[in-house]
Amino acid sequence: MIGKSLIIIGMIIVVAGLFITYGPRIPYLGKLPGDIYYRKDDFVFYFPLATSIVISVILSLVIYLISRR
Repeated sequence: MIGKSLIIIGMIIVVAGLFITYGPRIPYLGKLPGDIYYRKDDFVFYFPLATSIVISVILSLVIYLISRR
């Protein structure tokens, strides 16, 4: 049980590391039409709404497919 949990946590850390390293190179990530970007003088507000939804759907599908095994 503990071994399986450590393997899963390790896989999550590896995936997070890959995403942090190669995330900026993924085209359109963070620049989707539903992302909120507001700039005025010295203030910038950015909320990646559409990007968050896309990542959530992809992660949900991956977790669903893994749990079916």
